[in-house]
Amino acid sequence: MQILELELQNFRNYGSQRAAFDPNCNVIFGENAQGKTNLLEAIVYLSCGKSPRARTDREMIGFDAAEAVLESRALSRDREFRTRVELYRGRRRKMWVNQVPAKNSAALSQVYHTVFFCPDDLYLIREGAAARRRFMDTALCQLRPRYAAALAEYHRLYDHKTRILRDSEERPDLLELLPDFNERMVRFGAVLIHYRQQFAEALARYAARHHRECSGGKEQLEIAYQTVSSVTDPAADIEVLTEQLRAHMESHQAAERASRMCLSGPHKDDLIITIDGREAKSFSSQGQTRTAALAMKLAEREIYQNATGEYPVLLLDDVLSELDPRRQEFVLNRIAGGQVFITCCEDDRLPVLLGGKVFHVKQGTISG
Repeated sequence: MQILELELQNFRNYGSQRAAFDPNCNVIFGENAQGKTNLLEAIVYLSCGKSPRARTDREMIGFDAAEAVLESRALSRDREFRTRVELYRGRRRKMWVNQVPAKNSAALSQVYHTVFFCPDDLYLIREGAAARRRFMDTALCQLRPRYAAALAEYHRLYDHKTRILRDSEERPDLLELLPDFNERMVRFGAVLIHYRQQFAEALARYAARHHRECSGGKEQLEIAYQTVSSVTDPAADIEVLTEQLRAHMESHQAAERASRMCLSGPHKDDLIITIDGREAKSFSSQGQTRTAALAMKLAEREIYQNATGEYPVLLLDDVLSELDPRRQEFVLNRIAGGQVFITCCEDDRLPVLLGGKVFHVKQGTISG
């Protein structure tokens, strides 16, 4: 998978820009707040229809513009694809793949995949469960279109159910709608658990190896998927998961109505990460948690490669500057085989080490 060209119009701080990239390595340097991360964000957005930074599409449109355009020419599965997204302030976005309108972001995910790694990801282990769910969701939405559709529907149902519970004190009649929402949440929730378990199993296997190598064989990383208590085996068939989720939701009905909050379902799932048998979130050093985060991101890349036969586009946003020399070397030794974008603040030793093409970004202008 390779990004051959990228064109941006009124995206973030870019006015009108076009760039052609090296198939192997692209080093993007410049001072802070010039647009380096914005460039990587555009590549990610065109791969999955979601931004790793923005909460809404409007945030990505230039200040004085009514709309923004992102377009890429990519090589995937020995075919050339063109993807285009138009973002608007007052209406829904529009998307195309090879000039054919795309109904949803799943169409983008079938073109090329990305693994985005930024300094915030180095704290993935220490953050709350939401960060690790987001990590799983981002990967799975690109890999499995069925998962992306189930996740979107589950979130929609969750929002509706939350509003019903919140407003039920003033309008008790709304509670009559809950059985239907519960049943649909159970069915879509079972799909989420099914795919999350598969992903977590592969992640645990690959990340353990990377962590062991980075620590010189001194430490053992383990990752376990945690979902609702009634699910005795997350690897069970979807029909079994559905029954167990339904039992869990029924047992929480009274508590949900009393608290007016949605308490049951996979929206509280987590990855339990341990190093040498101790929970990393509470007991590991900063160096250990960074090594574990590195191992998880490299494992994500490996999962994509095994699932598709091609490496995803790897985007490293100023990560190396946050790592000590040993961990820098570990990352650089494991990024061969696919296209890589690396941002840094200075045109330093990276081009010499990695080869490829060098770009300078200044005030939303790309040169190189």
